[in-house]
Amino acid sequence: MTRLLAAAWLLAAGLATALAPAAAAQRPPAVADTARLLLVPDAVWDGLADAPRRGWVVLVRGARIEAVGPAERVGTPAGAERVALPGTTLLPGLIEGHSHLFLHPYDEARWDDQVLKEPRGLRMARAVAHAAATLRAGVTTVRDLGTEGMLDDDVQLRRAVEQGIVPGPRILATTRAIVATGSYAPRRSAYSFDPPQGAEEASGAEEVARVVRSQVGNGADLIKVYADYGWGPGGRTLPTFTAEELAVLVETARGAGRPVAAHATTPEGMRRAVLAGVETIEHGDEGTAEVYRLMRQRGVALCPTLAAGEAYARYFAGWVKGRGEPPADVVAKRASFRAALDAGVAICFGGDVGVYAHGDNVRELELMVEYGMTPLAALRAATSGNARIFHLDDRVGRLAPGLLADLVAVDGDPTRDIAALRRVRAVLKDGIRVR
Repeated sequence: MTRLLAAAWLLAAGLATALAPAAAAQRPPAVADTARLLLVPDAVWDGLADAPRRGWVVLVRGARIEAVGPAERVGTPAGAERVALPGTTLLPGLIEGHSHLFLHPYDEARWDDQVLKEPRGLRMARAVAHAAATLRAGVTTVRDLGTEGMLDDDVQLRRAVEQGIVPGPRILATTRAIVATGSYAPRRSAYSFDPPQGAEEASGAEEVARVVRSQVGNGADLIKVYADYGWGPGGRTLPTFTAEELAVLVETARGAGRPVAAHATTPEGMRRAVLAGVETIEHGDEGTAEVYRLMRQRGVALCPTLAAGEAYARYFAGWVKGRGEPPADVVAKRASFRAALDAGVAICFGGDVGVYAHGDNVRELELMVEYGMTPLAALRAATSGNARIFHLDDRVGRLAPGLLADLVAVDGDPTRDIAALRRVRAVLKDGIRVR
């Protein structure tokens, strides 16, 4: 380990201690497997039901849910600690589908500056803080879709969280996104030197397969690929990989038991990725009714990243929401999202957090509702829906006996008012109280 990384982890450990008592709570006591908590809110929403159920309670034993149901049926087992949560709805921990823990908002520092100018130790320390903020906001699982210049450090952050060194959500790590050689950034033409790239380059089917296998070997839980990017004349967004290259990438990943998420904003980029067999499309800014029908037929979900779209409009177009007409990009994004809903495409909760502040994840859910979903549908997307799409539904996403005790209590009823998710009263991850 280099001196820089050693210093980064020392700083990270100190930062985690200062952030909250959550750091200590992450270290389960020796009796964690037998300790029982009886959580008594006003109502319980299990991740699927049409409405919260009043008078229900949740019994947690160790890291898992032991019972869910009416208080009189569950009872209070001997030795169980009773935790009253008046005025709250208890629900599954949220699952964030598109996060970048190693990025911070672009109005603080542009992407190029973060990748080229911020030292690796500083970026790791930021990621530790971002993970803690995410967990405190009620997000207990995240897909981290690319370290943007930080190699496989998301795998190391995942290990630190799993070992209780720092507080954070359960992390599905990608390491570096895979990009076609010459297509990504920082753009070489803008610098007098060959700048380090924010993702891993590959060319040709053989090299694509090699890079996928290398990332799996480095600990990736899933693979992310850029199916298109703004590398055409004048910055026009065009497909990057050929259909053959994408097919080999997906086949190689699938052979290793890894799903593939594809950045794609154009109809052609989306179409190629869907036909290749990816499981989620990220962004889909220019999605059409035709490509969404194809996604529905193939069972491919959309992570719309609505909050990132509005953030870009604020940062780079000077848009102030509520004043004047929104920029054309925001209008187009709203129409594309509506087309996806009309086509019946499964929607992920995934906001591209890191473009905007970590811990503000609920912003994406608020926009999903503003753009056409019901609060209940958005809430399902953030819990049982993402659990199913990400192959986690045997572990998280619902409140049911045997599943992991990832829970959040909020003031009010989020199935009617999505903003209730901002009023977090308690968070548990793996049965450990972190807020």
